[in-house]
Amino acid sequence: MDYLGIDLSCAIGSLKDGNFPPKDCLLPLISKLLGYAIVAASTTVKLPQILKIVNHKSVKGLSLIAFELEVVGYTIALAYCLHNGLPFSAYGELVFLLIQALILVAVIYYYSKPVGITTWIRALLYCAVAPTILAGQIDPILFEALYASQHAIFFFARVPQIWKNFSNKSTGELSFLTCLMNVAGSLVRVFTSLQEKAPAMGILFLLYSHILERFLYT
Repeated sequence: MDYLGIDLSCAIGSLKDGNFPPKDCLLPLISKLLGYAIVAASTTVKLPQILKIVNHKSVKGLSLIAFELEVVGYTIALAYCLHNGLPFSAYGELVFLLIQALILVAVIYYYSKPVGITTWIRALLYCAVAPTILAGQIDPILFEALYASQHAIFFFARVPQIWKNFSNKSTGELSFLTCLMNVAGSLVRVFTSLQEKAPAMGILFLLYSHILERFLYT
């Protein structure tokens, strides 16, 4: 009995026999369910941040480069997952996070007028390169290097915002709810990644991403 890649036969069989499902049956099932829960929750993760900017018509205290780096990181991570055939439950949130991150950057551009020439150059460069990366039309060795680099990209995406908060002694228009949802999602994804036997570096990234996310509101 399989639904969306979730094998229910083991758990249902145990329950029919009046037994509680064993650990090696229950943990993979929980992992799959949590994976899809993360995907569902990811559709609104960045919405509070977008709405806060639009409602206040301000990007005060926000680091543009931090949000731009997030877009780059999501793009690389999604491309890698797509072209390595991972199950949708293991990476599906990246699709929605990338879409929302692109909208968020566009909103920041809009309320940061005038936008400098270097910002437009970065945006045009991304638009030129991203389709090639998402299509997987690059050398496999370069692809692996890009995937390895995304851990550093996400790390440095947090640092500028943390420094800006520290310098301003305020979080400005940063959304607490978005940060909280990111932390919760990272913690749950650590569990599901362990169950899916994800690469150790990926799990390590999730852990330090969670730690840095907490620093955004300290």
